[in-house]
Formats: sequence, structure tokens, C-alpha cells
Amino acid sequence: MRIILLGPPGAGKGTQAQFISKEYDIPQISTGDMLRAAIKEGTELGKKAEGIMKSGGLVSDDLIINLVKERIEKPDCANGCIFDGFPRTIPQAEALIEAGVDIDHVVEISVPDDEIVSRLSGRRQHPGSGRVYHLKYNPPKQEGLDDVTGEPLIQREDDKEETIRDRLATYHEQTSTLVGFYQNKTKEDANAPKYHQFDGTKDIEVVKENILSALKG
Repeated sequence: MRIILLGPPGAGKGTQAQFISKEYDIPQISTGDMLRAAIKEGTELGKKAEGIMKSGGLVSDDLIINLVKERIEKPDCANGCIFDGFPRTIPQAEALIEAGVDIDHVVEISVPDDEIVSRLSGRRQHPGSGRVYHLKYNPPKQEGLDDVTGEPLIQREDDKEETIRDRLATYHEQTSTLVGFYQNKTKEDANAPKYHQFDGTKDIEVVKENILSALKG
């Protein structure tokens, strides 16, 4: 079973991917992971990607698609895989189809922007240990201080509202168009991947049960 996970940053894709991965014994793969692995292994594609990245260039869609094809041939993908954060754009989605990479399900976890901002901007971190708190969901015992050391907590740059809004704008501009793309495919073609949309504001366990139920259906 090959699954594409869609949703904005902070929607809970990583958490749900872990549940799906465990249920079906399939790996969660991202373009970043694939690139790092190919470079580390010194494959032909990895060497090409490394050269492009070192010169400050962007890795082309063609190279990414070839990396995907190389990755899904590995033994741990025998039962399928979960694509997290890929494809990001319609050209990448079309290139996947042209490359003959069949997808069974597209799972979208939908969460409103304001909820995403609330989730991510509330995070605080203890720099020394990496311990993470949340002002609303997992607050420290004493405001602004680490429970263990009593040292000050920080808000990472990535968790500041302005940064989150910028990332959401990029998501809506590039990736959210894939929602319509795959929804139309499902309507037009009986062999297209099945499209499922879930409310990511619900309890994690509820979202998990809804997704697993849809994948079995």
C-alpha cells in the first residue's frame, strides 16, 4: 500500500504516519531522508544531488522522481510506503504518474491556519536537553522555566508566528493545489488513488481510527 500524506506543517502528519507505518509495516519516507541516504550511500543519484546542493542549486523534479523510484525498490518498501511531504507540487504529482509509481491512497489532514499557529507558536524548548513544552497542552511547572534544571526556556525561530505564517503561505501556494488535483483524479479515473480528508483538530486517537478505518475500506 502506497500512501501520500498531505497537510500543512503542524497538522499532525508525522504522528499519524507513525501509526500507519506500524499498522501496515511500511516505512515513512521524505525527500530529505531520501536525499541524505543516497548521498551517504554514494549512489550515482546521490552524487548528482550532492553536487547540485553543494553549488547552492535546487534538486530537479526529475532527480527527485528517480530517487523515489530507487527508494521504493528497497526491501523495506515491499509492503508499500508513506510519502510525507512529497509530492509538493502538481508537476511532481504528474511526474510520479508518468514514472509509473502507483499510489493507493491520498490522505489529507486538514487543520485551519489559526489552529496551526496556536499549536506551533505555543512550543517552548530547553536548549540544553531539547525538552519541549507547550504553553497550552504541556506547560512547564513554572512559567518559562525547565522542569528539571530551572533554566529559561526559549521559543525557536521556527515556532514564531511570523515564520509559521510564512510556511503556511508557501504550503497554500504550492501544495494545497494538490488537494484539487487528487480529488479530480479520484472522480475521473477508477484506478486513481482513493482520496480521504480528515479533520486534524480532532483528538489524535480519533484521527488515527478514522484514517486506519478508511485505509481498510
